[in-house]
Amino acid sequence: MRTLRRLLFWDFPRTSWQWDIIVTLILAFIFLTPRDVFRDQPRAASIQMLPAQQGFLIEPKLLANVPEADQPKKATELVNQRFKTHTTILRVEPVLDEAESEIKGYMAYTKP
Repeated sequence: MRTLRRLLFWDFPRTSWQWDIIVTLILAFIFLTPRDVFRDQPRAASIQMLPAQQGFLIEPKLLANVPEADQPKKATELVNQRFKTHTTILRVEPVLDEAESEIKGYMAYTKP
């Protein structure tokens, strides 16, 4: 019980082998644990500009309840509001995950 208490409260001298083992275990946990364990994925801004593709990446919740025919109009409003521009979106395409079961975002294409 005493060893467990010392381990829990780090009651070992800094130059001891016990200290080295604890630090090694912590670093192994940090660097070897995959992101999927914690469902920690980077999140982008709600709308991102992609200048090389002449388009924008839009978060799925912004166009979730919009009919497909109205998506370009709504995307144009969102982009113009976000970037203070006067861009016209020509088409909007969904971006699907690897299993193609969930929409991860929308690509909104502008005039070339």
